[in-house]
Amino acid sequence: MELRQLRYFVSVVECGSMGRAAIELDVVTSTLSQQISRLESELSVRLLQRTKTGVRPTEAGLAFWHRAQLVLRHADEAAHVAKTGRLTGQVTIGFAPSTSGVVALPFMRAMRERYPDVGLRIVESLSGNLESMLVARQLDLAILFGGVTGKRFSTLPLLNERLFAISAAQFGLPADGKTLSIRQLAAFPLVLPSGNHGLRVLINAAFAKANCQMDLVAEIDGLPTLMEAVGTGIGVTVQPGAALARCDAAAFRIAPVHSAHLTRLNQLASLSDDELSPPGLAARVVLTDVARELVSAGKWAGAKLISSGSLDDEGGASSLHDS
Repeated sequence: MELRQLRYFVSVVECGSMGRAAIELDVVTSTLSQQISRLESELSVRLLQRTKTGVRPTEAGLAFWHRAQLVLRHADEAAHVAKTGRLTGQVTIGFAPSTSGVVALPFMRAMRERYPDVGLRIVESLSGNLESMLVARQLDLAILFGGVTGKRFSTLPLLNERLFAISAAQFGLPADGKTLSIRQLAAFPLVLPSGNHGLRVLINAAFAKANCQMDLVAEIDGLPTLMEAVGTGIGVTVQPGAALARCDAAAFRIAPVHSAHLTRLNQLASLSDDELSPPGLAARVVLTDVARELVSAGKWAGAKLISSGSLDDEGGASSLHDS
């Protein structure tokens, strides 16, 4: 099996056509077809299915395509390292909006200081979306919440976040910042994420445990819009302290909520060590260091470090489990 064959195959899948891929690769279609046929013969499996409109990968071909992309990316990165003598390449990291507000910029600065030749791509999305992207190998690593259900990647518990009731400074919550019970929180109009959001699942569980009915006045899945709505006095929300990272904290009131259910586990999830590129391994160590430094310095509101499990200096992982 040759890298050229892998590049040909990946291009055909991405183009969806032998002809378009041949133009992209600047080879004749017959040569491209022969190389794909040789690859299928060597693997003893059909990788592509011909259709009226072009070609598409079989189930085996789709699995092979994901792996081939990783092999080609690692080969390119190895070539760069050999030429420059420094760690180079690109790594893609996913953050939820609230997490990004606290950790993204410190992480980017730390990566620039330690590995200036490594390119970063930051993806901001809901935790469930990030998990799906990680499974599809569209991310190298991400900070995910709660019990991660994805397959074939590794997770390291980083920290637990306490959740807070948050309102506009001139509306709703007491100014003393004392802890609220769920029953007290139920007296306020609430602005929350919708039901398919992981944070909402935690909130629903807390209200159910307390046998309380919430007064829900709006459901908003975008964090900036949700915080704007709360800031205008529409209602109270329940969020981690990190949700205020991009807001004027003086414009809000915040109060801890007394409930064992209202804590959020943050886990660092990544491709497995045999798939993760050298830049990815380096980024995993840096991201862990930065997160812990932010919590220790009191810059991650309501966060508490999880002491068990750590990353070693070589970028390997201890206390990681395939989830």
